Amino acid sequence: MAVKIRLARFGAKKRPFYRIVVADARAPRDGRFIEKIGQYDPMLPKDNKNRVVVKADRLKHWLSVGAQATERVLWFIKKGIVTLETESKKTEKKKVENKKAEGQEA
Repeated sequence: MAVKIRLARFGAKKRPFYRIVVADARAPRDGRFIEKIGQYDPMLPKDNKNRVVVKADRLKHWLSVGAQATERVLWFIKKGIVTLETESKKTEKKKVENKKAEGQEA
């Protein structure tokens, strides 16, 4: 089964909203999918952090098991536009833990 990481279009007419999904390549664009791993809202300003949001751990998992990303999803990854939710949370958590540890030592 060929698996793709691609965009599925949602939203109203002239107001697009996309979900980043993992789907069988034979499935329709907006049809059946295996897992939703993120979202893309082109109506938000380009500097908005919620314009593209992806679960980084799931993206890495699917790429590691052989899923092929479409051109647009690859473009998000290469440009660094993808907001890596889990990694940013992990780094923030480590920073907080380090500050607590330093505060306790002093």
